[in-house]
Amino acid sequence: MNESRTDMGKYNIAVIGTGNVAWHLAPALENAGHTITEIYSRDAHRAEKIVHQLYTAEVKTDLDFSESKARIYIIAVNDMAISQVADGIILPEESILVHTSGSMPLDTLNYSSASYTGIFYPLQSFSKSRQIEMDEVPFLLESDDQATLQCLKKLAKSLSPHQYVVKSKDRKALHVAAVFASNFTNHMIHIAEEVMRRQGLDFDMLQPLIIEQISKTLEIGAKAAQTGPAVRGDLNVLDLHYQFLNYNDQLAEIYKIVSQDIIDAN
Repeated sequence: MNESRTDMGKYNIAVIGTGNVAWHLAPALENAGHTITEIYSRDAHRAEKIVHQLYTAEVKTDLDFSESKARIYIIAVNDMAISQVADGIILPEESILVHTSGSMPLDTLNYSSASYTGIFYPLQSFSKSRQIEMDEVPFLLESDDQATLQCLKKLAKSLSPHQYVVKSKDRKALHVAAVFASNFTNHMIHIAEEVMRRQGLDFDMLQPLIIEQISKTLEIGAKAAQTGPAVRGDLNVLDLHYQFLNYNDQLAEIYKIVSQDIIDAN
């Protein structure tokens, strides 16, 4: 890699994709002083929605970036589309191509035309309707090229003080853990919402409990923070709950499996 590129404080960046990650990442990068040159989507209207938040970016609907001024190309599409984009993209010499996936390995980019490849994974749950404090987001980075890795560290540092170099195999484990901690936790709360709604009760009654549980778990650790009938071994209450859920066999089975796992863990 050209040594001068590793000394650059700010970068020209193209973002490929218009999903939740791109929606938050592109403006954050621009606010950090970088220049977003293009937003790519096959659907021009989707790209325009992000471009309208930016100063200089243009809409791009094809993957020929051979004349682009960008040097870093961020693929922010769903996991199954990453390899297809990487295989089809045409890039200038000395370009860096990265993806933002937590589960896909670095070698997903092996057959791209990029001179250098890497991972630029923001470890957060993104929704377009909710503002994210990017300086609180951990960025997980990877590259087989040390100069490229230094570029990615500088790029991440411009957004957040939290950067970690994590290899693909470890990032996969972390992503699985994140699914348990975030996605599964959210789904459990959704189940609680449905139980309350079915009974005609106000879900707001549970909010202080949820907030306290998360705060306590982060403060003293999940094992020490575990309460409830399963950890107490209160089989009578567990059976009462299981019988209550007999209106939905799937929910009853989830309750039984999770409760048994809590019992086994203690």
